[in-house]
Amino acid sequence: MQILNKLKNPVISGTLLLTVSGILGKIIGFFYRIFLSRTIGAEGLGIYQLIFPISTICFALTVSGISTALSKYIAEYQESDPTSPKRFLRIGILLSGILSLFLMLLLFRYSGFIAEHILLEPRCAPLIPILACSIPLASVHSCIHGYYYGKKKAAIPAASSFMEQFARVAFVFFVYQIWSEQGKPVDASIAVWGLVFGEAGAFLLCITALLCSNEPKAAPKTKKVTSLTAKLLSYSVPLSMNRLALTLFASFESILIPSRLCLFGYSQTDALSVFGILTGMALSVVMFPTVFTNSVSVMILPAISEADSRNDDKKISRTIYQTIFTCLLLGSFCTAALLLTGKWIGCFLFGNALAGTFIRMLSFICPFLFLSSLLSSIMHGLGMPGYPFLLNLLGIAVRIFFVYVLIPQHGLKAYLTGMLLSQILTSALSVWILWKKRLR
Repeated sequence: MQILNKLKNPVISGTLLLTVSGILGKIIGFFYRIFLSRTIGAEGLGIYQLIFPISTICFALTVSGISTALSKYIAEYQESDPTSPKRFLRIGILLSGILSLFLMLLLFRYSGFIAEHILLEPRCAPLIPILACSIPLASVHSCIHGYYYGKKKAAIPAASSFMEQFARVAFVFFVYQIWSEQGKPVDASIAVWGLVFGEAGAFLLCITALLCSNEPKAAPKTKKVTSLTAKLLSYSVPLSMNRLALTLFASFESILIPSRLCLFGYSQTDALSVFGILTGMALSVVMFPTVFTNSVSVMILPAISEADSRNDDKKISRTIYQTIFTCLLLGSFCTAALLLTGKWIGCFLFGNALAGTFIRMLSFICPFLFLSSLLSSIMHGLGMPGYPFLLNLLGIAVRIFFVYVLIPQHGLKAYLTGMLLSQILTSALSVWILWKKRLR
């Protein structure tokens, strides 16, 4: 009976839904990475991974802050004003849609310049216009995700995330079969088209669910809309700028790695191959357990925000303590599991011994990765977005130092060491800040 009562808690049930969906999606994505590594090769995987900084920058500019703001304000307003959530959502989609269309056109126009002068890899040029097509689709369905997270209804985001993975993989596998029969060469473009079709699948599912819902409709009141727009922008713009700054630094870090590996002694082909093995193979395995912590983080933000608006300090403190204990326990288990199985995963699943070495070395970041992610979400829910921004900026700065200064002398092992140190530093400082601000 107690278990059934706990499952009625929207945070717990939402987390379970997102976790189950995330696990299924991660399993599909995991085997998809294996398929890509054997289809387009390590170098092709490296070229594919190089365009992701462009995607994350666009996401930061168009929807990241708006989605988080929607989640926060919908959680606060849904009881006092039932029509406000729909108004917030309409405003969010309009703002995000305009920004995403502008960026899409920009990427079409300057794809060659971006590939050659920013990504430092001309072979990325034909991939960028394809990627651009996914931006408006991703922006709209991310806004709808924020809407449902704020209402503590995780079923639609969970189904959407699974649909995104399924549509992506199904499309790529289908096109691969056709191209193979026709004798056409398979390159990284097939994976980028997969991204577009995955976002399209998620977009269609979210729009259909929203149109079929029976929730209160918002009447268009100009004064109210103006007030809500100002409120949404006041929270989302600083958050978007923070995330943009972090994304730019993280993108610089990713773009810098292949060029610094060349200074260590690798050829351009070998540098891209090693980069592809690290980001496309090893990190996909190490990040697999984050499916649980990611699910918790998106549900915990509106719950903490709601508790803070009610001045429920007891609930906030209990949540922080439980988060720290759970992250350290789960992270330690994941570290042990990856240490034991990392070599086998690299050799047997990816057919690459170096991937196994990277997996084992990266396994130690798990407890700190989980902890910093969840505590960051708690700080956002408490209206303290400045602290996660500064901590993430510090962590990126540490990694960039290791990339720029130490990779040319010690190779990729220097970067892996920098990743571990940055995660330890940010998670320790997150605990210290919450201790000083909320737990004492």
